[in-house]
Amino acid sequence: MPDLMLLALLLAAIAIGWWLGRREQGRSTSASPPTNRLSRDYFVGLNYLLNEQPDQAIETFVQALEVNSDTIETHIALGNLFRLRGEADRAVKIHQNLLARPALTAGQSDQVQLELARDFLHLGVLDRAERLLQPLARECPDETRRQTAKRLLVDLYEREREWHKALETAHPQLTRQDAATRRAAAHWLCELAELDMHSASPALARKKLRQALSIDDHCVRANWLLATLERDTGHYKQQIRLLQRLAEQDRDFIPIILEPARDAYLKLEDEDGLERCLTQWIERAPHISTIIMLARQIEQHDGLEAAARYVSEQLARTPSLRGLDYLMSLYLDTPDPDQRQPVTLLKQHTAKLLEARPRFRCHRCGFAGGQLHWQCPRCRQWGTTKPITGLEGE
Repeated sequence: MPDLMLLALLLAAIAIGWWLGRREQGRSTSASPPTNRLSRDYFVGLNYLLNEQPDQAIETFVQALEVNSDTIETHIALGNLFRLRGEADRAVKIHQNLLARPALTAGQSDQVQLELARDFLHLGVLDRAERLLQPLARECPDETRRQTAKRLLVDLYEREREWHKALETAHPQLTRQDAATRRAAAHWLCELAELDMHSASPALARKKLRQALSIDDHCVRANWLLATLERDTGHYKQQIRLLQRLAEQDRDFIPIILEPARDAYLKLEDEDGLERCLTQWIERAPHISTIIMLARQIEQHDGLEAAARYVSEQLARTPSLRGLDYLMSLYLDTPDPDQRQPVTLLKQHTAKLLEARPRFRCHRCGFAGGQLHWQCPRCRQWGTTKPITGLEGE
């Protein structure tokens, strides 16, 4: 970020130097003293910049520049630099000062309002940002700025958990244009469906979840919630069908649907169906959670040795720390005390390792934790967090 900041400041300095050069050419000899003073200010600012003192460089450039039609863009850029540095309050002052100038064209005024809205968003002053963005999103003649205002409004409504407003702003144009917005819109509908579920309105929830799938047919969460609705109403066959559909959507999510799938099969008294389903899922993706669940079924009807043999065979194909920990649990159930003692020590170590590891990771920014977040807490992207796979995961 510092390198990008210095590069941006250097570009601003070039623009300022060009403007000062233009103005100097147009001035008469009698105006040379102030021009020389401004030129000195420019070189002082450039010196600060080259010595990696961006604070002093920005202050010098701001003081050296008059606000007129030739310097509007440079002032906007300097304000944005303040915001990038985390000094959005100073950016607000620059952008508000620009808005107070009567010489702004309509396009320049729209651009300054857009940047001022970004400043307020950065500061968390959402009501003022919303007041600036709403007319821009509706009426701005420039298509690019209008779409930018809509995206900023969507971000604002997300922060306020105003899911209906986010949908109204983004749908249908933004959801058609951008895959991330399309994915987010499906999750907003899921959020609304969960509110309906909590208020005992399953019909409304189903409608919103089907709408979510119509927007994004890869939305795992929508099928997860539909399966939950079927479970709550005792429709276990439909629940299983939806969970199997979810597994087809994204096999990385199979570990989180194992428990509800097992419960549904057991409610239907169909253990054979459960074992067939688990076997299919292991063939599709050999997650250790699925292997362990099938091993427990094997242990019930074929005994401990058969379960241990099955897990050992699977671990030879797909090594897993959690699988090793489970295998040691099986060995601890053997009657031979000489075999149990070294296994107990090893299991203490694997238990500590498993306790410390995260279970889920965002595939966009790398944020990891023990809980599944449908929206990543760090990068705020929807549907990018999945169970961790590999030696220390699934």
